[in-house]
Amino acid sequence: MSEGKIVQIIGPVVDIAFEKGGLPKILNALNIPRKNADGTDEVLVVEVQQHLGEDTVRAVAMDSTDGLVRGMTVND
Repeated sequence: MSEGKIVQIIGPVVDIAFEKGGLPKILNALNIPRKNADGTDEVLVVEVQQHLGEDTVRAVAMDSTDGLVRGMTVND
């Protein structure tokens, strides 16, 4: 299981950087743990669509990206 960090968010598109050798495969589901507005925990699922190079992937969110910020942890 590899861990990455969000580097960019544009609408439902999320770019995620991973450590060298930890790049997930295309179509992998990645989990982003976050808190709801009411304080409860939830997980946003994003799907890898493209390898951008330099150990970064572009993924599409399966739900709203509201509340995501750069630097948040992403789990493969």
